Amino acid sequence: MLTDLLGNNRDWAARIEREQPGFFKRLAAQQTPEYLWIGCSDSRVPANEIVGMLPGELFVHRNIANLVLHTDLNCLSVIHFAVNVLKVKHIIVCGHYGCGGVRAALSNQDYGLIDHWLRHIKDIGYHCRDILDAEPDEQHRVDRLCELNVLQQVENICHTGIAQKAWQRGQSLAIHGWIYSIEDGLIKDLKVDIDCVDSMPAIYSLRQEALQA
Repeated sequence: MLTDLLGNNRDWAARIEREQPGFFKRLAAQQTPEYLWIGCSDSRVPANEIVGMLPGELFVHRNIANLVLHTDLNCLSVIHFAVNVLKVKHIIVCGHYGCGGVRAALSNQDYGLIDHWLRHIKDIGYHCRDILDAEPDEQHRVDRLCELNVLQQVENICHTGIAQKAWQRGQSLAIHGWIYSIEDGLIKDLKVDIDCVDSMPAIYSLRQEALQA
């Protein structure tokens, strides 16, 4: 099996080089993506492929259920590097319908260690329980919570000092929320696009002197 994967890699590299001579030499010289993609670890949601981008065009962070938590130094470090070093212009949070992490969060089962991670999705479900209760069945509730989860993660990014400091210094940065359907391969734009602090609740907005520090 691993031999097959290595063979696939050689075929892929040869095809790319044949179609775009010198591609890998140019790629090795620099990394200048304009997009940071924060998505789910689900193997059915390959970030580059579903938006038709080649290596080097999309900076990617993935975890279970595409969460952005203020305690997750891994994710925050990725955002920091993307914004402050790579100078990406767009951060896209992309969830997907039927997400297993979201479905698990809606259940009352004990999954072990991952329950600590899923608790953040449970909190969203609890605060939005009236919206979820209005859905006709479990599948619709799961999919609706998948959307609500994306919207919350977009807000979480905006609440970070990373994003706010970028906006304060005039850097072009917009945060977007999308969701992907595995059933048809299409992305739905959830129509949330934030590029400034104006609409942020005051409690999350850092003072100007803190942003300038």
